[in-house]
Amino acid sequence: MGNRVTREDFEWVYTEQPHTQRRKEILAKYPEIKTLMGPDPHLKWIVSGMVFMQFLACYLVKDLSWKWIFFWAYGFGGCINHSLTLAIHDISHNVAFGNKQAKWNRWFAVFANLPIGIPYSASFKKYHIDHHRYLGGDSLDVDIPTDFEGWFFCTPLRKLLWLFLQPLFYSLRPLYVNPKAITRMEIFNALVQFSTDLIIYYLWGLKPIIYLIGGTILCMGVHPISGHFIAEHYMFLKGYETYSYYGPLNWLTFNVGYHMEHHDFPSIPGCRLPMVKKIAAEYYDNLPHHQSWIRVLWDFVFDDAIGPYSRVKRLCKLAKES
Repeated sequence: MGNRVTREDFEWVYTEQPHTQRRKEILAKYPEIKTLMGPDPHLKWIVSGMVFMQFLACYLVKDLSWKWIFFWAYGFGGCINHSLTLAIHDISHNVAFGNKQAKWNRWFAVFANLPIGIPYSASFKKYHIDHHRYLGGDSLDVDIPTDFEGWFFCTPLRKLLWLFLQPLFYSLRPLYVNPKAITRMEIFNALVQFSTDLIIYYLWGLKPIIYLIGGTILCMGVHPISGHFIAEHYMFLKGYETYSYYGPLNWLTFNVGYHMEHHDFPSIPGCRLPMVKKIAAEYYDNLPHHQSWIRVLWDFVFDDAIGPYSRVKRLCKLAKES
C-alpha cells in the first residue's frame, strides 16, 4: 500500500465481450425477460421533477455566501446533477419514450441536461453506443483511460488527483481517442444549454451558475456516487470486466449499479433491472460484485494492484479495419 501500481499495461484479451453470449443464453432459458424491455412510463416525470427542483434551488441559492454555494453544490445539487447524467444514460437507450420515438428521447435528454450546466447529452449518446457495442475496444471504447493516464496516475496521491480530474478526462478523452464529427444534435444541445445558462445568469446572477456547474464537476470527482465510474468496469478480479453493485445508492442513480444486467440487456430500463437478476438469478448470484462505492474509491486509491490500467482491452473488428 502506498507504492506505485504494479500494472504497466491494460489486461489484453482475445475473446469477445461476455455479455452477448450470456444474453443469448438467458433469453433462450427465460424468454419472458423480453417483456421487461420497453419504455419506463415514470422516467419522464421523475426527471422533470429533478430539473425543476434544480431551477428552484437556483433561485434559493442566489443570495447565499460562496461557502454555502459550494456546500450545497456538493451535498445536494451535485447529487441531483449526477443523478441526471445517469438518467441521460438511461434515456440514451430510448427508455423514456421507446424506440419508435427516438427523437423524443434525444430532445428529452437535452431537457434533462439543463441543470448540469454544460452540454453533455448529445455527445454522450454518440459515444455510449460504442461503449456497448465494442466494450473494451481499443480506440473505440472511450470509457477506457489513455496510456498516459495509466502510466502517470500510478501512486495513491496521483490516483486521488485523477479522481478529482475525472470530469476533465471523461469529457476530453473522446476527442483524443476516437474523434467524431460534430452532429446537429450536439449543436442544438449546446445552443439550448448555453441559452438556459444565460437566462439563469440574467435572472439570478452568477452564483446559481456556479452552483449548477460546480456541483456537476465536484460530484463527478471524489464523491460517493462517482464510485460507480470505477466500480462498473475496472478489473478488481482477474477475468471479470463488468461488476454490479446492489446497494442503496441505486435509488439515486436509476439502478446504474445493476451494471452486469444492464450490459446484458441495455434496452431494459434501470427500474426493471432488479427483475432481470431475480428471474435469471443463477447467472448473477455467483458473479463478483461490489458492496460499497465508497470502498471502491478507497481501494482504487490505496490498492497497489489497481489503477487506470486496470481495464480489459481487446481489438475489435472495426478497429482492425481502420
